[in-house]
This record gives sequence, C-alpha cells and structure tokens, in this order.
Amino acid sequence: MPEFQVDPRAAGGRLDRFLAGQLPHLSRSRLQALIKQGHVTLEGRPARPSDKVKRGALVTLTEPPAEPSLLEPEAIPLDILFEDADLLVINKPPGLVVHPAAGHARHTLVHALLAHCESLSGIGGEQRPGIVHRLDKDTSGCLVVAKNDAAHGDLSRQFAGRTVTKIYLALAQGHFAGVRSGTIENAIGRHPVDRKKMAVLTRGGRASRTSWRVLQDLPGVGTLVECTLHTGRTHQIRVHLKHLGHPLLGDALYAPRQARHYPRQMLHAWKLGFTHPRTGKAMHFCSPVPEDFILAGVRLPAAAQP
Repeated sequence: MPEFQVDPRAAGGRLDRFLAGQLPHLSRSRLQALIKQGHVTLEGRPARPSDKVKRGALVTLTEPPAEPSLLEPEAIPLDILFEDADLLVINKPPGLVVHPAAGHARHTLVHALLAHCESLSGIGGEQRPGIVHRLDKDTSGCLVVAKNDAAHGDLSRQFAGRTVTKIYLALAQGHFAGVRSGTIENAIGRHPVDRKKMAVLTRGGRASRTSWRVLQDLPGVGTLVECTLHTGRTHQIRVHLKHLGHPLLGDALYAPRQARHYPRQMLHAWKLGFTHPRTGKAMHFCSPVPEDFILAGVRLPAAAQP
C-alpha cells in the first residue's frame, strides 16, 4: 500500500498532480480513475482528483486487483538481463514501444510480457500491466518490470524517492569545448507552442536535474556523453542536451535537420540500480552498448566500464 507525504514544494496543488509526480509511470487519466474509484485517500478520507493537498498530508493508494487484459499476448523475443518471481529486467531494443497507445495497438513490450509471464502487476491498468517506468520508443537499454503489486508499489516508491540509479549513454551533436562535465538543473515543462515537445522553461516547469560528463570524442560524428538522471521528467536528457547546444544525434523531434543521418535518437539506458523489493538487496544492471553506437565509433574507456 504506497503512502506519500506531501512536501512543501507540492503543497497547495491538486491531488492528481501530486500523485503524477510520485508515480510517473501512471498516466494522469489513470490516476484520476483510481481516485474516483476510491483507491486513494487523503488523510484517511476519500478524495477527489481536484482536492488540494496540504504540507505534510498523507496520501495513501490502495492497489486495485489486476484487471483482466484484453490484449493478445505476442511471442516477441525479450533480451532478459535478470528475472525472478517478483520482477524482470530487460534490455529493450530501439523501436519497441513499451505499452499500447494511439498508433501502437500491437507489437509492444506489454504484448511480449503477456506472452512471457504468468502474471504481472495490475496497478497500471489493463493497458500497462507490470510497467513501472518507461523508455521512449527509440531509446534502448535497461528497463525493470514488476510481476506483482507488492513489487510494483515498492519500485514505484524508489523511483518517486529518486533512489534509483539511472545512467544513460548519449551520442550528442558537436564537440564540447573546454568544460567536460557538469550538472543541468533547468526546469522542464510542456513547450509553449509545440505541444509534442518539452522545453526548458524560465517560469513554471518542474525541477529537473541531469549530471553529464564526456566519455569520448568521435571525430566527424559527435560526442559520447554519460548522463545521470536525478529526476525523471519526460524527454529530460533530450531537452537538457539541446539546451546545452548539443542535441541527441538522430532526434527527429529536437534536432530534425540532422536526424535523417541516423535510424533513431541515439540514447541508451546503460545502467540501472535499485533495491530488490522483497530481499532488500542492492541490484545493479548494465546493458551492453548497442550495435548502432559501436558502428558510430563508440569505444568505452576502461574507466567508464561497469
């Protein structure tokens, strides 16, 4: 039963917005449905999505039973890095959508999981069983999936509490002159004009923090950058690197002029670390450098190896 205490930064906001910040794997509409169905209490009382939350208030989510999925399982091969009775960690290939959405009704990771697993957690609803966090369609690498609600709730708390280690490899446009590492702390929100995009905002937006360091210069290509996520905003690395003047190679949304030279946005979820929800053991995973990065000339220095 996940419980969340309202911190000063969230005080005064709507309940559904507060929960969206705590449970980023769940859509706003899903959270609103859970609240309306009575699965969420505010200070022990039934709540409404529009209720305002006060500093220190306790919000409790009672996980609903898994909904029967209407999705058809599909025998899509999975590159499994780890699996036990509570969770599995996969190396997601580029091009695979995580869950069904508009334009992607079939051939998603969820369809593959339904074929592979006897059971998955149901808190995400019938469209997102087991999904704790997401990667963009064209982002490859480490992703953890929950097989039961207890694991899902615990992993969700770890993501919300920012105790999960998330390190990415990014192929960025251009070369970094002078400064070779740093931290970006610019707030991110919906682009004021193009609603498909996120953007760094001077007013509003949500606090966002990305640490970065150059790993390798690739003459004629760009720069291999290691990015560590301290928050989990939509398109965070893509937006922060663009703000630095070094957008991702192949990013058709944020750098469309050069995107045609690459088959996808060159971003890879390289390392993932969390605490096992049942055993309490520290778990660390590293996804191999993908083939398209290697073809671009990536050769990790020994100091960067796991």
